[in-house]
Amino acid sequence: MIGILYICTGKYDIFWKEFYLSAEKFFVPSQQKQYFVFTDAEELYAENNPHVHKIYQKPLSWPYSTLMRYEMFANIRSQLEECDYIFFFNANILFLDQIDEYILPNEDYDGLVAVIHPFFWDKPMVYGFSYERDKRSTAFIEWGDGKYYVLGGINGGTKDAYLQLIDTIKNNVEVDLKNDIIALWHDESHFNRYILDKNPLILNPSFGYPEEYDLPFTPIISIIDKATHGGQDFLREQAPAE
Repeated sequence: MIGILYICTGKYDIFWKEFYLSAEKFFVPSQQKQYFVFTDAEELYAENNPHVHKIYQKPLSWPYSTLMRYEMFANIRSQLEECDYIFFFNANILFLDQIDEYILPNEDYDGLVAVIHPFFWDKPMVYGFSYERDKRSTAFIEWGDGKYYVLGGINGGTKDAYLQLIDTIKNNVEVDLKNDIIALWHDESHFNRYILDKNPLILNPSFGYPEEYDLPFTPIISIIDKATHGGQDFLREQAPAE
């Protein structure tokens, strides 16, 4: 059984229906899936289905809406322990083609799977990456370390590996906040640091293809352009920065 973590507070719930329908059709259809949807939406498509679990989450201001996601996940740990695998997908994700069990990592990959960031797939190793360079942060990565830069909005793993990831990043974020530090790219910075000394199953940008990009890959998972749906401020229900 695969547990799918999904956050759609503010107006991000506009993406949920298409995400859910495409996931049901294309994402490891051989496996039973349980959807854990963190939202403040009054109504949610398919919320009465027994495999859709609606979890109230108040909207958080930026960047806490993304930085605190692992704390949200930790709050339902007992439910996640019933899954065999756990995956997280950003709200604006759409599955375009079938993904089978090859995406489920085994212990050869330390039980984790990650997707190369589409902006960095062809950049020079290390120096083209956007790691956290502030030594005060628990997400800090030394110059010269690292093999690749991966997305924060698409990842997964075996139950045990992913629960360990949740616990570690949650605690690291808490340490940073106590020291008045927020990592450069928030949870993505922490995720890149977490896998630094691990051997995750690495997927190419076909599995995280921004629809506004032109890349030499065939899209399997599309990242929908937020600008075509009102933009980030609209979706977060926040006033634009002046």
